[in-house]
Amino acid sequence: MNHSLSRRTFLRGIGLGGSAVRIGLPPLAAMFNTNGTAYAGAPAAMPRRFVFWFNGNGIPEKYWSPRETGADFQFTACLNPLAPYRGDIHIVTGLDSPAARVPQPGNSHYPSMSALISGQPFTGRGAGGPSFDQAIARKIGEETRFRSLQIGVSQESFGEAIQRNMSWADRDRPLPPEMLPHKLFDRLFGKKESSWVDRQTSILDTVREEAATLAGTLGGGDKARLDEYLSSVRDVERAIASLPPEYRTVVERPSEGGDLRDWPRIAKLQSDLLVHALASGQTRVASYMLTKCQGLSRFPWLGHTSQRHHEYTHGQVETPRGIRILRDICRWHVEEFAYLVGKLKATPEGAGNLLDNTALLYVHEHAEANAHKNNNLAVLLAGHAGGLKTGLHTRTTGTLGDLYSTLAEECVGARIGAFPTFEKKLNAIV
Repeated sequence: MNHSLSRRTFLRGIGLGGSAVRIGLPPLAAMFNTNGTAYAGAPAAMPRRFVFWFNGNGIPEKYWSPRETGADFQFTACLNPLAPYRGDIHIVTGLDSPAARVPQPGNSHYPSMSALISGQPFTGRGAGGPSFDQAIARKIGEETRFRSLQIGVSQESFGEAIQRNMSWADRDRPLPPEMLPHKLFDRLFGKKESSWVDRQTSILDTVREEAATLAGTLGGGDKARLDEYLSSVRDVERAIASLPPEYRTVVERPSEGGDLRDWPRIAKLQSDLLVHALASGQTRVASYMLTKCQGLSRFPWLGHTSQRHHEYTHGQVETPRGIRILRDICRWHVEEFAYLVGKLKATPEGAGNLLDNTALLYVHEHAEANAHKNNNLAVLLAGHAGGLKTGLHTRTTGTLGDLYSTLAEECVGARIGAFPTFEKKLNAIV
């Protein structure tokens, strides 16, 4: 017989009494009403999530901005990895970031980054105010285990705080991203016994008995979903255990011989862990920093090690080959974003999937990278939370504040009011 499960059970997850290990539960049919539109016994609609996603150095506009607007746009070479998700994304171009042009100390990446994430001028030390994800987290993050998660991939820790951090609790108060999958896994699932910490046993061994008891109360479909979910946790666990020892530390600066970090492998693990956290209700808000602001990474997995990303984006390799390499790098960034979108869409929730109840925003600190432009910015929206319009390319004249306020208030359901630089609601996205 298929019994209803309370939202409290969903949030509590499964684990042994007194153990620091706890596995968040996936969305099961027994947790929802008969229409799959709300938790059983709860009048509220499905919870909405928000992901703030970033890669640094800016973009070449011709690789990102389609020529056509509306529903009939053609994907550029860099955006082509998102073609399978045409109906799930919205490309918005023409945005302005006025706070980036206020005279400020430091090179132009610093004010651009502060304006992008906080809408406030750079202070000389950090962001001028709370970042957009934290403005949202303050409104919708209090009922979850983590008010927000800060996730990183690029294992560079050089430079200033404004280069290394995407999330800021407030003016000059960074929230560093967790760049190591080992530590993110332990944070999400808990750790206590040395055998697990040393990866000698499975974390699932700790919750096997309670998982079996829970499975006995579920219908056939939910039993299969629970088994599939626990298997996916084990897959991530094995993948993390197989990482080389050097992946457990963060380098200060990529070596001159080329950055040998296998970032695509790390990026996918971090995305998998983020999806687990969102699906199991551990958080509703996350920032995901694929690369750093003004990043100095090389790309050996693409076969490109002669120059760093910053050199390619900033016109120091203005050759046909350099232009092709930059196109490949930009496409890889989008491939990682597409991977996350695909994982969310493949995760069932209620009558739909996790992407239906999530809004993702993909941003950069600059528009045209070499010119360090702060107008005509291009962003990507993905997901369907709050009726977010998708399948479109929209060219607008609004500000980042317009976009952020509209997205938070109308799509995510976070009543943050007017975000800095807000002037008008962007009706084109909702």
